[in-house]
Amino acid sequence: MGNYLNPGSQAFQMILESEIFVDKSGLIAVTNRYARTMQRYMCVSRPRRFGKSTAADMLAAYYGRNEDTSVLFERLKIGQEQSYQKHLNKYDVIKINMQEFLSMSESVEDMLNILQMRLIKDLKSAYPEVVSSDRLMFAMQDVFAETKCQFVILIDEWDCLFREYKQDKEAQKKYLDFLRMWMKDKEYVALAYMTGILPIKKYGTHSALNMFSEYSMLNPREMAEFFGFTEKEVQELCSKYDRSFEETKAWYNGYELSVVEAQKPKVYAMYNPKSVVDAMLSGIFDNYWNQTETYEALKAYICMNFDGLKDAVVKMLAGDRIQINTGTFSNDMTSFQSRDDILTLLVHLGYLSYHWPDKTVAIPNKEVSQEYVNAISTMDWNEVIHSVEASRKLLQDLWSMNADAVADGIDRAHREISILQYNDENSLSCTINLAFYFAREYYTIIRELPTGKGFADICFVPRKLHVDKPAAVIELKWDKDAEGAITQIKEKRYVEALKEYHGNLLLAGINYDRKKKKHSCVIEKYEMI
Repeated sequence: MGNYLNPGSQAFQMILESEIFVDKSGLIAVTNRYARTMQRYMCVSRPRRFGKSTAADMLAAYYGRNEDTSVLFERLKIGQEQSYQKHLNKYDVIKINMQEFLSMSESVEDMLNILQMRLIKDLKSAYPEVVSSDRLMFAMQDVFAETKCQFVILIDEWDCLFREYKQDKEAQKKYLDFLRMWMKDKEYVALAYMTGILPIKKYGTHSALNMFSEYSMLNPREMAEFFGFTEKEVQELCSKYDRSFEETKAWYNGYELSVVEAQKPKVYAMYNPKSVVDAMLSGIFDNYWNQTETYEALKAYICMNFDGLKDAVVKMLAGDRIQINTGTFSNDMTSFQSRDDILTLLVHLGYLSYHWPDKTVAIPNKEVSQEYVNAISTMDWNEVIHSVEASRKLLQDLWSMNADAVADGIDRAHREISILQYNDENSLSCTINLAFYFAREYYTIIRELPTGKGFADICFVPRKLHVDKPAAVIELKWDKDAEGAITQIKEKRYVEALKEYHGNLLLAGINYDRKKKKHSCVIEKYEMI
């Protein structure tokens, strides 16, 4: 057993013995499918806190031939798979965290020299009569020629150099050239599994590591269910720890990962694993995102001066989806040509969720939304942060049925946020949702909720921990009148969608008069029968 060659199973044993363990060993069935095939090169990118290192530790314990780890895996999901025995403990594993080598280096050349030196030291220790070369590639070729045992190469934080050396194109190229020379078309490679935040860097129209298949937040392929916690897994944890699933969903859900299964599209609702674990253990629903990364990382990107970027962020804060083109993104953190490149990077970083069917992005959940508010509060977007802060009072005005105050508050939001210029009822809806930003503290907010005879424009449905708050059905009108909106709610039986709700219910009609450039509002209490 070495530091990097066949490091053993201790890291995975600690994972198994953790207070919370969610069985993601089905991922091994996917890597087994491609091991020792032309598709054996896999680059799996996902955000921080989404279990990348845990997966690498699991793969090292499963494939490494220095010990029998069947006792760890036979009761897990992989133990029921046909390929389980075929690959269990059959390979020499090299497992490295590239960040470790980068941190102790002064240049990319220094990093690669240290990397080769440390790996060759392990190889010479394990195969003293075989390894004589000081070149990593030749040393591994010699070991394979002697043992006929292939290597599984696991690289965690593979993309850290692109984050530390953002502007150094020459350093990036040297690094990619090294990886290509080390692994491409080498018979000694049974499986190469790299994990990080970014997909593989593109140069021009080509990838420097074109032998790798990409699995990312944009296209996770058959890895989708292993990118985080699925809804079923979170439901089981909430049941075990007696936590509110509804509250967990509001805080940490929102990542939509699409895959084609049996020729049919399937969408996995994915949760941030680290935040879910913290909430389960503490019993407190909070923003755990900023414990590992500050809002400054987000701020650096959303303040970039690309046309339409600010508009897009504001609309997403209001709950809208934004259409994007991900095809121009160069898979780095500097080569931005448009708003879409920034938004695509934010998908990879976990700050946005990508909805593959209609190619749109959205802010995934309450936790991440708070990071946007934190970032904006330190920028010159004063009108946006003022609207967010004013939303607390606006919600109080709704609860107290102060219709004039509600109308005035929406007027202010409309005036202050220049992008919210009305063209249609959808623009009006965007303004209302941003003006009521604070409502997501207590409510599940549903736009265009299917009802008795149509769709209610906006519904505020209290989550179970907040049933003391009134539900609300809001109907929007354009150059008509607020009273007519209330009449429509009743006539089309919009309240039927809330028949399972037994608390207080408010009906609100809001109209925008284009000539007067004013909103009007009518609020009524409704008695559920």
